[in-house]
Amino acid sequence: MKRTFLTEEHELFRTSVQKFLRKEAVPYLEDWEKDKQVPRSFWKKAAAQGFLAPSVDEKYGGFHADFGYAVVISEEFEKVASGLGGIGLHNDIVIPYIQSFGSEEQKERWLTKAVTGEMISAIAMTEPGTGSDLAAVQTTAVRDGERYIMNGEKTFITNGYSADLVIVVCKTDPNASPAHKGISLLIVEEGTPGFTKGKKLNKVGQHANDTCELLFEDVSVPAENLLGEEGKGFYYLMEKLQQERLMCSIQSIASVQRMIDITLDYVKERQAFGKRIGDFQNTQFKLAEMQTRATIGRTFVDRLIVEHMNGGNVVNEVSMAKWWTTDLAQTVAVDCMQFHGGYGYMEEYEIARRYRDVAVNSIYAGSNEIMKVIIAKNLGL
Repeated sequence: MKRTFLTEEHELFRTSVQKFLRKEAVPYLEDWEKDKQVPRSFWKKAAAQGFLAPSVDEKYGGFHADFGYAVVISEEFEKVASGLGGIGLHNDIVIPYIQSFGSEEQKERWLTKAVTGEMISAIAMTEPGTGSDLAAVQTTAVRDGERYIMNGEKTFITNGYSADLVIVVCKTDPNASPAHKGISLLIVEEGTPGFTKGKKLNKVGQHANDTCELLFEDVSVPAENLLGEEGKGFYYLMEKLQQERLMCSIQSIASVQRMIDITLDYVKERQAFGKRIGDFQNTQFKLAEMQTRATIGRTFVDRLIVEHMNGGNVVNEVSMAKWWTTDLAQTVAVDCMQFHGGYGYMEEYEIARRYRDVAVNSIYAGSNEIMKVIIAKNLGL
C-alpha cells in the first residue's frame, strides 16, 4: 500500500539509515543493552549522517526536513531496537519545544549543538508522585531577580543520564488557581550546581535507553533559560503531546511489523510433528489476524501523519492510535513469543527482547487510560 507522504527522496534516505544501523548499531546492541546506555560516539556518528534533529532550520545547521524524515528515522531505529529510542526523543519530542517556543538566542545557543551531537537532550515531566497529572507537579522554580531557584525531583527520564540539556516542567507559581496556570518550562544544563543525576534505573526492558532520576537542590537557573512565557508551560505541553503520542504510535506499528516478520521466518523453518509450524492452520490464522491488524493500524497512523504534517488538530485521533497500537504491540509480542516456544523465552532470540521492550509503550507519553479519558471527554462524557 503506497504511503502518499513518502517520496523517492524519503526512501533513499531510508536506505542510508538502514545501511548506517547495520554497520554502527546492530553489532554493538548487546553491549549497549548491558551498559544500559547508547554511547555518545554513536550519537556523533548519527549526527555526521544528518540523523540528529534534521527538522532544525538550515541556519542552525539542520536540513529543515519535513516530518516524513522523522517517520523514516523512527521506523528504522525501532526495527533494530526500542532501546535506540533516545534519539527519537531528542529529535522529535524535546527539540521541537526549542524550535517552537525558544528565543532566537536560545535557538542559536542550543539547536546548533543538537544537530551535531554535541548536546543530548531530555525532557523531565514525571515525578515520583506525579505521572500523567502534569498539573500536579511539585518541582518548583522561584524567581529571584535574574534567576530561578529550582527544587524538586524527576524520575523515569529517558536520556536523563546522558543529557547535557533538560527541559524541566516546574511550578513558577505554586499558588496559581487553577494549578496548571502556574507551570513553566525551564532549561537546565549539565554541570549546573545543585543539579545531579541518579544512577541508571534497572528497567524491565529497553535497556539500552538510559533512564534515571534527576535531582534539583537549590539549582540556580538563569532567567534567560525560561522557555517561552512564564505560566504557559502546560499549554506548550498540550500542544506538543500530539506529536509525542503520534511518534509512539509510529514506533509501535514498526515494532509490531518487526515481530510478525521474525515470527514468520521462524515458523517457516521450525518443525513439529513432522511439518513446519507454519503449516498448522492455527498458526496461519493467527498470523493472518496479526498482519491484518498491523496493516489496519499502519493505515490509520499514516492518515494521522498526513493530517499532522498539514497542521491539523488530531489530538483525539492520536489518542485513539496511541492506546490501540501500543495495546496491539503487547498482544502481538505475547502471540509471537508463543510461536517461538521455549526458544522465545531465551535472550538469544530477538522476540524475547521485543516482549520486554513493548511493555512500557502503554504507560509512557500518557498512559492508555488517559488516552481513553481524552476520547471519552471528546464524546461528551
